[in-house]
Amino acid sequence: MDRYAKQRLFGLLARGATGVIISVMILVVGVTIVRGGYVLLTDPSVAITPPGARYTLEADGGFLHAILGSIFIVVPATVISMILALSTAVYLQSDYSSERFSDGVNMFLNVLWATPPIVYGVFVLTVIIAVGSRTSLFFGIIAIAIFQYPIMTRYTDEALQSVADTAKEASYGLGATRFETAQITVRSALPGVVAGIIMGFARGIGDAATVLFTAGRSNNMPGGLFEGSTTLPILIFDNARAQNPELHAQAYAASFVLIVAVLTLIIISRVLAGRYARYVPGGRHS
Repeated sequence: MDRYAKQRLFGLLARGATGVIISVMILVVGVTIVRGGYVLLTDPSVAITPPGARYTLEADGGFLHAILGSIFIVVPATVISMILALSTAVYLQSDYSSERFSDGVNMFLNVLWATPPIVYGVFVLTVIIAVGSRTSLFFGIIAIAIFQYPIMTRYTDEALQSVADTAKEASYGLGATRFETAQITVRSALPGVVAGIIMGFARGIGDAATVLFTAGRSNNMPGGLFEGSTTLPILIFDNARAQNPELHAQAYAASFVLIVAVLTLIIISRVLAGRYARYVPGGRHS
């Protein structure tokens, strides 16, 4: 077999593998949306009803506690991570740090990004054990914030680097300080920064391993910062293993809510990133 035949063969194999992966993804997402959507259409109250006393046995009530748990964990974690990520990304620019230092930090962030989420959960669980505490909403927020931090920082750093040097030069030429120039740079890169925040939020709300070790699981409504809580991914995992068919139906409904939320956030992130690229030198439609 000559090299051109090998190239065509491997091209066909690559396209075939891609087709299989996409087909499986469409099948899984399609079945979840159809079955979960049917449950919500026939009984929409399951998404806004608190769980009953015998929820795990008789599916008494709904999964409002998991929706609120996801919101109470991911929203504060995103705010914390956003502040840290934006500060780090601004400092990594050439105005504040050397290229060698910036490259080293970026390599470290890439390693963190590639780290499995369960590692973050185990790390925070180790801290929980060391301080003699227990799993709670608070530690879930900390774990998700750590998990989101490298994602948001890399997105924000790339957005800031894409800002034209002429904007910084004009700012300095008008007598602006480094802090004022950083404000102008962040404002210019705001769509890309927002896209990174949305992507981090989507990754955080869809994560299960990190929350499982840190926030625990509970069939009660979120009761306090240092009380156990559950999220949609954990609820889906638990209900899918249950014997009660009604819990299986609620797992599909919860999956529908989660998939729609994550896909919506990802689409918004991509739209913002595409819109931002139009105004960046070398970007699309520039």
